[in-house]
Amino acid sequence: MAHGQILVVEDDEEARTAVVEALEHARFQVSTATNGRDALDVLRAGPRPNLILLDLHMPVMDGWEFARLAAADPATADIPICMLSGVERTAGIPPQIVAILRKPLDLSRLLSIVYQYC
Repeated sequence: MAHGQILVVEDDEEARTAVVEALEHARFQVSTATNGRDALDVLRAGPRPNLILLDLHMPVMDGWEFARLAAADPATADIPICMLSGVERTAGIPPQIVAILRKPLDLSRLLSIVYQYC
């Protein structure tokens, strides 16, 4: 039986593939996007994720802009987001950000957060 739905938003193909493989191995349903603009399209097309794993630094639309737009839309404002970043920032964190994981990712910590929300 599958667990919850997760949207992985990551521009680095190698990192995205590693996260997707770990999540699928743990029996989660996974959809992906390579930047924030693509992620908005994925959200509109469905299915609605239980959690979004969001890279911060991406081309086209970065994670901060995506989080701001997602928070402003009543259809997506309550979806929890775990940010994935090489740098840590604590000022101005949108309320739907439930965790920030530093890269390189600790997969056991990532899965712990995912299980918490899915």
